[in-house]
Amino acid sequence: MSLRKAYLLIFLVLIVDQISKIYVKTNFVLGEEVLVLDWFRIHFIENEGMAWGTKIPGEYGKLILTVFRIFAVFGIAYWLADAVKKRQSSYLIVAVALILAGAAGNIIDSVFYGVIFDDSSNNLATLFSPEPYGTWFHGLVVDMFYFPIWEGNLPGWLPFFGGKHFMFFNAIFNVADMAISTGVGILLVFNKRIFPKN
Repeated sequence: MSLRKAYLLIFLVLIVDQISKIYVKTNFVLGEEVLVLDWFRIHFIENEGMAWGTKIPGEYGKLILTVFRIFAVFGIAYWLADAVKKRQSSYLIVAVALILAGAAGNIIDSVFYGVIFDDSSNNLATLFSPEPYGTWFHGLVVDMFYFPIWEGNLPGWLPFFGGKHFMFFNAIFNVADMAISTGVGILLVFNKRIFPKN
């Protein structure tokens, strides 16, 4: 797979990711939910940018996370270019391109959203607002896809979790997160093809 095709894939993922985030941010109030199917909802939340809303504590936690991600993206971009140069497996190139696109998509939120949007708490956000909600590198990541496929109490005979309330799947995520997960999934599933033993 050529570097041009990899860049095209990255570009397409970024466009879909940002269009979906901007649409939700400017058409939904924070916490608003639309039922698409019983097991699929659009539910608007924002977070610091780590999985399940986890955050690095302290005044500079968000800045540290964003800067780390930017360095990580440069590392992943180098990996992608090196894989193409060495004509490695197309599975590897697609996986790395998806991971790079997803990471870059969430970095865009973190770096820019705090200075181009106003608050979404009680009203629809305005793009390029004169009164932004944050500062550079302190934007919140927009998530919206929610798939609560099953919810109920687990059977009592199950070890550790028996009788407890459980929901599958309770994470809320975005296109960038899907790209990262798909890329990692490709690396795991096609590991032997990507990294063949000599």
